[in-house]
Amino acid sequence: MLFERVYEEGLAQASYFIGCQREGKAIVVDARRDIQTYVDLAAKNNMDIIAVTETHIHADYLSGTRELAAATGAEIFLSGEGGPDWQYGFAGTTLMHDSTIKLGNITITAKHTPGHTPEHLSFLISDGAVSRDPGFMLSGDFVFVGDVGRPDLLDEAAGGIDTRFAGAKQLFQSLKEQFLTLPDHIQVYPGHGAGSPCGKSLGAIPSTTVGYEKATAWWAPYLQNNDEEGFVAELLAGQPDAHAYFARMKKQNKQGPAVLGALSPVEELSAEQVVDKLGLKAAVFVDTREQNEVHRATVVGALNIPRGAKASNFAAWVIDPEKDNTDLIVLAPNAAAAEEFRAALMRTGIDSVRYFTTSIDGLPTFAPALISPAELTSTSYDALVDIRGKSEFAAGTIPGAQQLSGGSAMWRLDELPTSGTLVTFCQSGARNTVVANALRRAGFEVIELEGSYAAWESFSRQSPKLAVTGR
Repeated sequence: MLFERVYEEGLAQASYFIGCQREGKAIVVDARRDIQTYVDLAAKNNMDIIAVTETHIHADYLSGTRELAAATGAEIFLSGEGGPDWQYGFAGTTLMHDSTIKLGNITITAKHTPGHTPEHLSFLISDGAVSRDPGFMLSGDFVFVGDVGRPDLLDEAAGGIDTRFAGAKQLFQSLKEQFLTLPDHIQVYPGHGAGSPCGKSLGAIPSTTVGYEKATAWWAPYLQNNDEEGFVAELLAGQPDAHAYFARMKKQNKQGPAVLGALSPVEELSAEQVVDKLGLKAAVFVDTREQNEVHRATVVGALNIPRGAKASNFAAWVIDPEKDNTDLIVLAPNAAAAEEFRAALMRTGIDSVRYFTTSIDGLPTFAPALISPAELTSTSYDALVDIRGKSEFAAGTIPGAQQLSGGSAMWRLDELPTSGTLVTFCQSGARNTVVANALRRAGFEVIELEGSYAAWESFSRQSPKLAVTGR
């Protein structure tokens, strides 16, 4: 058996390529939308991808199931569990509890493990060349390393009302019936790692075992004592902020993401061509540099989405393609970097990267307004906005600040003053620059706190009588 984990750091998301070497057949589970990695793995190992499936209707990224099936001719397998409200809106072979998929020696058995979502499946994998018994579990968002999937996202991101309590109880039963009954040796490969908002304390290592989770996970004593009430209370407490774009992901993944097919190359533009498109409002400029470079100078009206691991996530914070699908011009050192950036944005359903340019020379620029912690104490402003998560905010913030999580800020603009000056900050500044530039583009006057909360903390320790004033 060939077993490959494909990991996307920014979304902390894992997909899996599993193949039977004897017959040259493979399946991909929880594929992301830029599918070339899986196509390359199949070619490298002389395999055909004949099946694609997913553990559940995802909220944090756009599924590549349909894209990969269209490119390879693979059969789609989808959960039929969860009731009529949780059926997919596109065609596929239905998987129910104990349904199987065969790939030569390999048997993949679906197990209904509701809680995170009602239709959720986990997959037990048996390598018949070694044993008839399962040796691996793809747990999706059911069991993570050291944690379990949060059941409140349907309330936070899909418009549910108090579904979290029923979901938490379902999760308790799923653990009791579908996890604790498994042999300790089974290796568990979850759908997410540390940094994912799909749980509150996910481990950073790629896998675990059933036995290790039984012995060490926070939830294990509640199961051992059959304490469902205590489990529910602990599970629901302190979950991280849900990003606003999750609602769009849920809807698109249920209906079926658009199939893009072969993509045209990202076109390079000269400075003059960029100026023309921006002047005609035919495109939006995306500055992909890190915060210090952006603070020196960026393009007027530009968004800031730094290239790198967080690009797919940050892009979905500040771009809603359902409301604005204007072409994007990205700043990139070369065509390869522009293509990589486009692939990252596709993972959260932003398909409008059409152009790139290699420099901001010759473009209309400005230097974003900054304020130091010392200046903040004697400056008037209309709102002080902490764009960190609610748990960070609860642990300590600048007096007078309001919390407006970066992942939902652009969907909560009605909570900000309609005129006047905003001072914004995060922990170190990277998130803040992303949100601040989006707010400027939306028409707000924004000053960024230089060094953000970390700098303010350092300054306040040296100034015990520090007072922060605001209007």
